[in-house]
Amino acid sequence: MSSVDSDRRRQLPAVDRVLADPRLRPLLSLYGSTALTTQVRDLLAALRLEIESGRLDEATLIQRLGSLPDELETTLAVRFGPPLRRVLNASGIFLHTNLGRTPLPVEVAEGLSALSTAACDLEIDLSTGRRGERSGRLEALLTALSGAEAARVTNNSAAALVLALHVLADGRDVIVSRGEQVEIGGSFRIPDILAAAGARVIEVGTTNRTRLADYEGAIGPTTAVLLKVHASNFRISGFVESVEAPALADLSRRHGLVLIADEGAGLLRRHAAPAFAGHPSMSELLASGCDLVIGSGDKLLGGPQSGLLLGRRELVERCGRHPLYRALRPGRLVTAALDGVLRRQLAGRPLPVERLWSEPEALRRRLVSLSLRLNAEILPAPAFVGGGAAPEVPIAGEALALPADEAFVARLRRGALDPSPLPPVPPVPSIPPIPPVIGALREGKFWLDLRTIDPLDDEVLALAVERARDLPGPED
Repeated sequence: MSSVDSDRRRQLPAVDRVLADPRLRPLLSLYGSTALTTQVRDLLAALRLEIESGRLDEATLIQRLGSLPDELETTLAVRFGPPLRRVLNASGIFLHTNLGRTPLPVEVAEGLSALSTAACDLEIDLSTGRRGERSGRLEALLTALSGAEAARVTNNSAAALVLALHVLADGRDVIVSRGEQVEIGGSFRIPDILAAAGARVIEVGTTNRTRLADYEGAIGPTTAVLLKVHASNFRISGFVESVEAPALADLSRRHGLVLIADEGAGLLRRHAAPAFAGHPSMSELLASGCDLVIGSGDKLLGGPQSGLLLGRRELVERCGRHPLYRALRPGRLVTAALDGVLRRQLAGRPLPVERLWSEPEALRRRLVSLSLRLNAEILPAPAFVGGGAAPEVPIAGEALALPADEAFVARLRRGALDPSPLPPVPPVPSIPPIPPVIGALREGKFWLDLRTIDPLDDEVLALAVERARDLPGPED
């Protein structure tokens, strides 16, 4: 090794000196001293090897040392994954699966603080001092809202389906239309869920047409369940035919079978919005004769991720007594959040998704205000419910349209984690740190739809756009 390389090695700082850099304090709080110290040692060792191999000149070494905090941040984020962050959903898709679907109502979320930082009466009856049942509160609310005889809650709707099928059809046949054997989120397929529950799938009909006679012809001595599945984002148009719940309910009663309907979207009661005109609610499915109905708590209902199992008391209680339910039931935070959301519905509060079509005058005022501030166009743009609900029903309205600059869009998406130098932003009272923003790129424009943005976040959205415009791009 040359004397020049030796001099460059002496320029490498000690580990303690790097750790004393105030720019590393956020990383210390995120990852802890052990992981951060290990990564600092690894990066310094890598620089030492580059120097010894002659691949690192003086100017490059100085640049690399100056960017050491950024390199540590990137490396640690890749290794451990970045923490969850608050994101502004301006995509125009309200139930955006990638963005966590429905945000909890603010008052429900705020109520979770007291219920999560101390003990709560999750499974105790305070009037008697005896052990209670955590599902009791939720069952009372769900049965009142849906008309079901009984109810249980699981940690998601797929879990509710697996539980019901395992309890009622383990080792037996479940008849389902070929056109309803869909793939749901995360590449989970209905046939795979049935197989995991121990049931045998008997598919009937064709992809586009299934008749009542197809179901009746498949019923045999080992048949246990007729299953009807909401098609979610999958649609067939044209030469199609399917069997609705009332006809299947009559068939199941005549043959002593159980009819399970997977509603899919968490619509507890009928809603007047045109987007839901062809979507039967859970209460309607129960009234039409379904024995069990399964839905999501985190879609149209507006609650936390959870699965709702509603229906005949004898069947629901069989599922609740099964050991598998112990593994699938929700914990304290989900129970508390769902309790708060259901009480809002009981009090007649609007569904969160109603933001998509309510108060058009207020929306127009918001659009005009932000368009003037951000020099954006106001143009017609469709919004969608999302989450597999009303996938082919666009909701007419307007949104902000900006030039489709991919670098600008990337800076918005990265939010405060953008490694570029930040311009000074004057402090704004009551405004939280600027979060990432997700919009929509289409038709050569970048769209920001305020229908999926809480009005209280309009100022934060404007600051995020202004900041992303001020940041230098890669070519600057």
